Amino acid sequence: MEWSAEPVLDEDAYRYVVELVYEQSRISLGEDKHALLSNRLRSRLRTLQFASYREYCDLLRSPAGGDEIDHLVDLISTNHTKFFREPEHFNFLTKQVLPQLVRTTPATLRIWSAACSSGEEPYTLGIVLAEFLRAFPSVDWRIHATDISRRMLTRGREGIYRGDTASAVPPDLLKRYFQRGVGERQGSIRVKAELRERITFEHFNLFQPHCPVPASQHVIFCRNVMIYFDPPSRATLVQRLTRQLAPGGYLIVGHSESLFGIKHSLEPVQQGVYRLP
Repeated sequence: MEWSAEPVLDEDAYRYVVELVYEQSRISLGEDKHALLSNRLRSRLRTLQFASYREYCDLLRSPAGGDEIDHLVDLISTNHTKFFREPEHFNFLTKQVLPQLVRTTPATLRIWSAACSSGEEPYTLGIVLAEFLRAFPSVDWRIHATDISRRMLTRGREGIYRGDTASAVPPDLLKRYFQRGVGERQGSIRVKAELRERITFEHFNLFQPHCPVPASQHVIFCRNVMIYFDPPSRATLVQRLTRQLAPGGYLIVGHSESLFGIKHSLEPVQQGVYRLP
């Protein structure tokens, strides 16, 4: 199919897609996101050989639209991440949380990366835990990593990244926990199997009824996610995450986020860190 002109995202189609995205993910797109939405969907229309957004909306409304709705949410979700992003939180984990947990927790240490994107955050957590627990070889630990984007989860499970994305990883840790690519993989790195095997990647919408992550998590990282939600959704999310914490467990959010204005039972510890009594 040849197009005589680029399709135009009219107001009716825009409003429908925005409402659908909110219904499915709670991601709140305001009136100022018209250009962003149009740009992200344009290539999808080309792939589907649709000449208009009306055709695309008809697909989303149809009985066969379920898979496309997943694809839509995937396109809209923001996946900016990197290794050791906001490093103060990992320092806090090493200096305060882990020493406490190895003294008081006889069973497996459980950490949840609740919006893991392409895996850099849970792998950073894995490095931090593996390094600290080298002195405590009898302590078992597991990380649950979830995200709404199936595309990002695939990348996370593979654990393969461009070498330059690991610039924040200290050289000794890079050598200990990553393999360098050769041949066709020259310039890439892969997380070593012994670390990958400690992390479970699973598709999860933070607002779906059933949570596949085991309860009584000792630490939950849910950073730079709430900024995309409206106040009621943020309140709902905090309540849900709190229910998954073990007593004394920690919820860690992004530096630009806070629980101000949200009714909760957590105690503030430091910027972006809250504890369940």
